[in-house]
Amino acid sequence: MNILLVNPPNSGRSIPEERYGITSLKQIFRGEPLALEELAGNLVDHDVIILDLKVEPEGLAAQLDDQRPDVVGITGVTCEANTVLQLAAQVKRRLPSTCLVVGGIHASNDPEFFNRPDVDYIVCGLGKKSFAELVGQLAISADREFTPPPGIARTTPGRPLRALASRATQPDLVEDRPPAYHLVQRYRPHYRLETLGITMGFVASAFGCPHRCSFCSVQGQTGGRYLAKSVATVLRDITLLDGVPVIRFVDANTFGDMRRAEELGRALLAGSFARHYLADIRADTVVRHPELLALWKQAGLRAVIIGFEDVVDANLQAMNKGTQAQANREAVALLKELGITIVGDFIISPDYDEDDFARLEDYLAETAIDLPMITVLTPLPGTDLHRQLAPRIVNSDLDYYTLTNAVTRTRLAEEQFYIRYAQLLANAHQHARI
Repeated sequence: MNILLVNPPNSGRSIPEERYGITSLKQIFRGEPLALEELAGNLVDHDVIILDLKVEPEGLAAQLDDQRPDVVGITGVTCEANTVLQLAAQVKRRLPSTCLVVGGIHASNDPEFFNRPDVDYIVCGLGKKSFAELVGQLAISADREFTPPPGIARTTPGRPLRALASRATQPDLVEDRPPAYHLVQRYRPHYRLETLGITMGFVASAFGCPHRCSFCSVQGQTGGRYLAKSVATVLRDITLLDGVPVIRFVDANTFGDMRRAEELGRALLAGSFARHYLADIRADTVVRHPELLALWKQAGLRAVIIGFEDVVDANLQAMNKGTQAQANREAVALLKELGITIVGDFIISPDYDEDDFARLEDYLAETAIDLPMITVLTPLPGTDLHRQLAPRIVNSDLDYYTLTNAVTRTRLAEEQFYIRYAQLLANAHQHARI
């Protein structure tokens, strides 16, 4: 079959920009659409094109007219969900008979959102195996009178979806079929980390996370499981990114299985890939296993991304983070001793007052975190946090769920909240060491 896989354009709206003219908080991310590359890698008997609208935002109409695909698959995170529906409507206006399939993290966490007339099927979970199975069924059944594979629902606009469970098991990784990196080769020069001036490639070594932070949406994609690829598979995927100097492991937690993380670190060291690596790790993992970080440093680990989240134990406990502020400080000291760059994620709550902002500002000024990243606590649909805060949500427009907007009421006057947020971010980056 003729298949088009679409990465949405940069989406999301900014309250501080629209209401108060504060433009410094709006964030635009661009990286290769690895989820679509993974899907395409398992569609070996079909003609597949990946269209990255983050690079060419006006490219959909021409691509549809030129390709006239049988199936269009669109992925999206929460702040892109409305845009995904707009793209689906555009596809159906031009090609009414084309089968429209939606997947990704928001579809996994809130599938009912996409139960709309312009969408034919919704994929919940990893999708690599189930989407290929769906395409196979579509190829032999013109009338679509079949039961979709597990993890996929046929839409029923006007009526609730049938129960749809996330499909995420080890076989769903389909490790023998590598990502179709070649399908985005024309976009490769655009996949750069501008703050460091480097071209970066994405590799998924694991999916899910063994922890249960209340704000995290990753659990919906894997049903709470932690699924790691084999070391051989990871090495193969790195090799396929020939000429890419920096590899970003896009796992929620590259070090979720310590035995396997050590095995992978030793294999990277022995393989002499001459690459630098960026990976996510928890602060308490660093504290408990500094020898593992030393091994990975030898293997080429350049930077780690750590979700410190907050500097107060009570706030960390409220997030079900499972760690303490002291562990964060110890992790920073250990990583500095090893010479590993620290990208530190922090979450400010709409409940922050002046003292809270000042406390975090002082902490960032005195610690040696190389690049602090600061977001706003956001109750993403499908998370425990969303269930907890649902009565307090005052903005349900998903365009604003960018992690830089407060969608519950702020304790400070709203404009003052965003002014302090912008000041905090500017001061943090003033002390940044990247």
